[in-house]
Amino acid sequence: MRQSYKIIPVYTADVSGVCSALYELGGMVVMHDPSGCNSTYNTHDEIRWYDQDSLIYISGLTEIDAVMGNDAKFIHDIEETARELKPKFIALAGSPIPFMNGTDFPAIAQVIETETGIPAFAIPTNGMHDYTYGAGIALARIAERFTGESETVSKTAESAIDRELSVNQPHTLNLLGVTPLDFGPQINVDIMKKNLQKYGWEVVSSWAMGDTLENLSRTGEVEMNLVVSSVGLPAAKILREKFGTPYVIGTPISGFTEELIQIMNKKILYETEGRNEEKNNDSTAYLANRLSGVPEITLIGEAVTMGSLAAFIEKNIKNQSVLSVLWKLTRIFWRQMTVQQMAKKRWKSC
Repeated sequence: MRQSYKIIPVYTADVSGVCSALYELGGMVVMHDPSGCNSTYNTHDEIRWYDQDSLIYISGLTEIDAVMGNDAKFIHDIEETARELKPKFIALAGSPIPFMNGTDFPAIAQVIETETGIPAFAIPTNGMHDYTYGAGIALARIAERFTGESETVSKTAESAIDRELSVNQPHTLNLLGVTPLDFGPQINVDIMKKNLQKYGWEVVSSWAMGDTLENLSRTGEVEMNLVVSSVGLPAAKILREKFGTPYVIGTPISGFTEELIQIMNKKILYETEGRNEEKNNDSTAYLANRLSGVPEITLIGEAVTMGSLAAFIEKNIKNQSVLSVLWKLTRIFWRQMTVQQMAKKRWKSC
């Protein structure tokens, strides 16, 4: 039995990750899949479906279309719907059946973009990966297509000079990898932003929860990209290549924010001085100053958020017993649950 469950199943698949990452950006997301699976993408895995309009569609792939490879019908249905809805972009994502059939999604996306004039791109999902894979590639496509032209000059040094002229001007950053699959309702994202503001960091855009595609296009103006989950890492690498924007990996949870800010400030210093990133500063904040020895507590979840939580636990554990640490964690999660319940009650009363 232990061998059978060696690998724990993930929260949800790559297709749901795509839908979650692109939900609020005004684009049309088309899942090439048999009809009936849309309830999984929209209701089971998506809490925003209840109070925000959805542009997630299912192609309704039939058995005969799958056997005969009827891509013309797939393209026609998308183009007809897109001309009516006028979305900001069209994202195509696959499922197991088109994957087995070898459907050429990049070619289909190119045809749709040419015939409609709407930006279209494909995301290579097949339902066999976890949600971080699909959401990560989805945000990477946004970074490639909608953030402007590449620049060889880093904004970090320019912002440092501008800050000398204005003493009270805060640092600027983007939050990369923010989806309800890891962070729940919007109130949790707002708490992260407030925690960062306390330390002099202003969030310009949030990828991609509680924000718009137009605001995400300003991402090249900031000094730093903060990767708060592994979903944001592919986009961070692209933005680093396009704009020279440095990134730090870590989640600003309570108890770890101060340490994370110190690493971010150090990162900015290295960038402005033109030092080599890999030799002088590690981008993964939660791996710094970790304890050695046999782990006594196992955390299961997304890598960056759990790594940041683990760093917080080790920082506070010291000479305390494991039981007291677990009690502390219980109090933390209870407070978070209470805040969410209060917010839910306020929402119901409106």
